[in-house]
Amino acid sequence: MIKKLLIVSLLAGFIEANDVEDGLNAFVKQDYQTALKLFQKSCYGGNIDGCYNLGVLYDRGICVEQDIFKAVELFQKACNGGNAKGCFNLGVSYENGKGINQDSFKAVELYTKVCDNGIIEGCNNLGLMYDRGNGVKQDSLKAVELYTKACNEGYVGGCNNLGALYNRGTGVEQDSFKAAELFQKACEGGDAKGCYNFGVINENGKGVKRNSFKAVVLYTKACNGGNVDGCYNLGISYYKANGVKQDSFKAAKLFKKACDGGYYKSCFNLGVLYEYGTGVKQSNKLALKYYGISCDMKDKEGCENYVKLEKK
Repeated sequence: MIKKLLIVSLLAGFIEANDVEDGLNAFVKQDYQTALKLFQKSCYGGNIDGCYNLGVLYDRGICVEQDIFKAVELFQKACNGGNAKGCFNLGVSYENGKGINQDSFKAVELYTKVCDNGIIEGCNNLGLMYDRGNGVKQDSLKAVELYTKACNEGYVGGCNNLGALYNRGTGVEQDSFKAAELFQKACEGGDAKGCYNFGVINENGKGVKRNSFKAVVLYTKACNGGNVDGCYNLGISYYKANGVKQDSFKAAKLFKKACDGGYYKSCFNLGVLYEYGTGVKQSNKLALKYYGISCDMKDKEGCENYVKLEKK
C-alpha cells in the first residue's frame, strides 16, 4: 500500500542579531551553557532577538528543562517586540495547541503577518491553512498562490506542497509532470517528504517513466531524512522485491522504524511478519503487541488480527 502524498509544517530555528552573536557562536560550538546565559542576558536586557532564541532553547529542551509554556511566553514577547520569527513560532504554537490553547484563527492571523513581513515559512504555513480550511475558509487557489510564493523564494517545503496540489488537481489543472518536477526540486533541496513523494511518482510511473529502482533510492533518502512514510514504502519494496533484492529481514527493520514513528499500517505489517516468522523469529507475543499497537491507532485489520491470534 502506498500512502497518500503529504504536506508539511515546521517550527523556525535560531535567528541572528548583533547583540546575541556571541550566544549563537557558543551554540554552534555546542557550548550550550554559555549560549543560554548570553540569550538570557540579552533578553532580560530588552533584546527581543535574545528572547526569541531563548524561547527556542526552552522549546527544544536544550541546556534547560523543556518548558513549552515558557517557550510560548518568550515567543510572545519577541513577537510583541517585532521579531517576525517569534510571531511565526507563536503561530505554530497556536495551530498545534502547544503550550497555549489551540486557536487556528490566531495562527492564521500570525502566519499572515509574518508572510507579509518576508518570513517565507509563514507563507507556506498560511498556504496549509487555506489548503485545509483550518482557521479560514478553504481556498485552494489561495493555497496555490502561497505555496508558489514559498517555492519561488527557495523554501522547498512549499515546492513539495505545491506538487501535491498539481498531483491532485486541486486549485490548479491536474498535471503529473509538473508535480514530478516540483517533488524533484523539493527532494534535491533536502526535503524528505519531497523525496518520498517523488519516490511514489517514480514507483507508479505517474508524470515520469516508471522506475522502481529509482523509487527505492528516493524512499531510502526520505527514510534517512526522518520520513516514516519513506521507511514504510522502502520496507514494502524489500518485502516484495520491487526495485531491490527481496529481503524480509530488512523489511522488518524498516517496518519497525515506521511503526515507532507512528505509522499504524507498518505496525500491522510487523505483526504479520512476527506471526508467520518472516524475516524475524516467530513470536505470537510480539505479533499481538504490534497488532495491538495498530488496533490502538484505529486500524480495523490490526484489531481483527489481534482477536484471531489471541483465540488460537
